[in-house]
Amino acid sequence: MPRETLHISSLIAGCCQNDRNSQRDLYHWLHDYAMKISYRYVSRQEEAEELTSESFVKLFKNIGQFDGSRGGETEALLKGWFKRIVVNTCIDHLRRTHLKLVSQEISEESETFADLQETGIDKLTYNEIMEAVRRLTPVYRTVFNLFVIEGFTHEEISSQLNISVGASKSNLSKARHNLRKMITKQTEYKVNYA
Repeated sequence: MPRETLHISSLIAGCCQNDRNSQRDLYHWLHDYAMKISYRYVSRQEEAEELTSESFVKLFKNIGQFDGSRGGETEALLKGWFKRIVVNTCIDHLRRTHLKLVSQEISEESETFADLQETGIDKLTYNEIMEAVRRLTPVYRTVFNLFVIEGFTHEEISSQLNISVGASKSNLSKARHNLRKMITKQTEYKVNYA
């Protein structure tokens, strides 16, 4: 076993025994990873920090359920398992606080939007694109993140958020349309004022 895998395995074992040093080390190892995931779902850093903390509480409470023996690298398996915890924590938070889902069914014409003025996209940085995603409404941001970034299907999103598959498709289409408008506006600004 590689040294890193042994270290992660010993941290997991320590966390199962409620060893504070192991919990601290695992927290430091996964903190930035969890923050990046949380920040995709909320617009304020304070909210992302709260969700990250809540995710760690769930991780430490349920670490005994983690099965690192399924094959593959323990590090990757743990990160995948924890990612699911963080995403579910974010979804639960949005349900509790301010996610009022629009359950409009999608029509054929609302699904297709012309890709007209995306020529300046290469001038945008990753941070500018992520900031545009953060400016989406909570509904659109959540569906966009689950579908585009997390790789959920519309059926899975429908189940997670208790909406119809059509509403999931409609919200994704509207999120893409709004992002396209924001990014187009940013690229026009960059081209005109660069």
